[in-house]
Amino acid sequence: MERERDALIAQAQTWLAEDPDPDTREELARLIDGAATGDTADLADRFAGTLQFGTAGLRGELGAGPMRMNRSVVIRAAAGLAAYLKKQGCTGGTVVIGYDARYKSADFALDTAAVMVGAGLKAALLPKPLPTPVLAFAIRHLGAVAGIEVTASHNPPRDNGYKVYLGDGSQIVPPADAEIASEIAAIKSLNDVPRPSAGWETLRYEDVVGAYLERTDAVLTGGSARDVRVVYTPMHGVGRDVLTAAFERAGFPAPTVVAAQAEPDPDFPTVVFPNPEEPGAMDLAFATAREARPDIIIANDPDADRCAVAVPDPDAAEGWRMLRGDEVGALLATHLVHKNARGTFTTTIVSSSLLSRIAAASTGTPYTETLTGFKWLARVDGLRYAYEEALGYCVDPEGVRDKDGITAALLVAELAAKLKESGRTLSDLLDDLAVEHGLHATDQLSVRVQDLSLIADAMRRLREQPPTVLAGLHITSAEDLSKGTESLPPTDGLRYHLAGDESGTVSAARVIVRPSGTEPKIKCYLEVVIPVADAAALAGARAKATEVLASIKADLSRAAGI
Repeated sequence: MERERDALIAQAQTWLAEDPDPDTREELARLIDGAATGDTADLADRFAGTLQFGTAGLRGELGAGPMRMNRSVVIRAAAGLAAYLKKQGCTGGTVVIGYDARYKSADFALDTAAVMVGAGLKAALLPKPLPTPVLAFAIRHLGAVAGIEVTASHNPPRDNGYKVYLGDGSQIVPPADAEIASEIAAIKSLNDVPRPSAGWETLRYEDVVGAYLERTDAVLTGGSARDVRVVYTPMHGVGRDVLTAAFERAGFPAPTVVAAQAEPDPDFPTVVFPNPEEPGAMDLAFATAREARPDIIIANDPDADRCAVAVPDPDAAEGWRMLRGDEVGALLATHLVHKNARGTFTTTIVSSSLLSRIAAASTGTPYTETLTGFKWLARVDGLRYAYEEALGYCVDPEGVRDKDGITAALLVAELAAKLKESGRTLSDLLDDLAVEHGLHATDQLSVRVQDLSLIADAMRRLREQPPTVLAGLHITSAEDLSKGTESLPPTDGLRYHLAGDESGTVSAARVIVRPSGTEPKIKCYLEVVIPVADAAALAGARAKATEVLASIKADLSRAAGI
């Protein structure tokens, strides 16, 4: 035991000697002192391995040591990426670097710029904390060979992350992630990584944001309706200035911004999780809306790549109802079809199947599905529109080959204004879609864990003892997605298709279970399809869908042991 403790302390002291950050040096020195007196648990956790670089890049809790997000880890990641790019023949190319307003984001961005210049590449740094879609746009706009966004998106305040894009403006996918990880692992010491104190370019705000805002014009139809009143929250993130500028440029009335959440704040003081989907996150927006009485509420997550929408609902306790990502996805798809958009419509396997019905009903609109994440959606040939149920929408793939909460907000506002002209609302259009295509009701069973082994246990249990019936509906097919399919590469997930009931009240259902790629969660995505004869039958259909979804949740929870 004493030998193990001494080895741990020696490993930590080696890391400490190279750590360039006084904050994490102080933290690590304190942990080493504690370990010397017998308290080794926290230090051992920091050195239990290394934060793994994957298709989501890096994401984790801030702190000292190789299992945390810190400058030492980021410098290694940047050096590994630089080595990979040079092996791909990108020597001398430009790498664009953006960052959000979280703790250490600016430091991580500067370190990355220094590493790129030291490796013989050019580095262009965004001028201030800006939305992730501005970075994704800048890669293509500047003809860069890669881009990095320092952000943890909607994760808790203690986290930060490192998202990597290649020159096509889309996020990395295998095998690039493994090849970059291999280059990172080959770095033995930070002393081997040149980091000059200058040599990178800081882009002008007017140039990069101005070009992005010019591109947002492509989303809207000239002369279309603009009369829509919006309450908006950036959720303590970096979206406000760019979104309000885009709305002003387009001719929409200025949104009423939720005052307490208007300024970037890395502590996210008014929310438990800075994610519009989380319970309570929209409470201040609802309160602001009760005063301002807008037509809709729009929210971005902290890095503004996601867009949430809420609509008036007299039956809801707050007077407002958050639309699910699948609902907004269907609304935007319908709007684009009416605008004669041409190209492939796509979504992920965990999103609603309603998009396939909308595409099929539209002449000449190809449809396809991908694995979860915009790293896959962005690579679809002939892409015109993509969305995922987690509030991500790509409505201008030629400008931003990723989800973009700013342009999505513009398109939502245009649709709401167009409907308002004829005395209708987003809710009315959702009713129309349910009558035309059947009510596609979705829900999630999402469980956050402290012990990641619980997720592995649940997946193993479902594989070894798969359910045959959920909510009284027979499972007609069960796929282990880890083996891949004809159209999908392997991923850790399970997919079940369920038959309808004998009465025809339920026509079909679907369940997908997978570990989250960015958070310590197991996620189960549920969908039930209820035929709807006419508008008068909607209330009964929604009640039935709620009942069936709740029953599937309960049965699945028991089967998975979660």
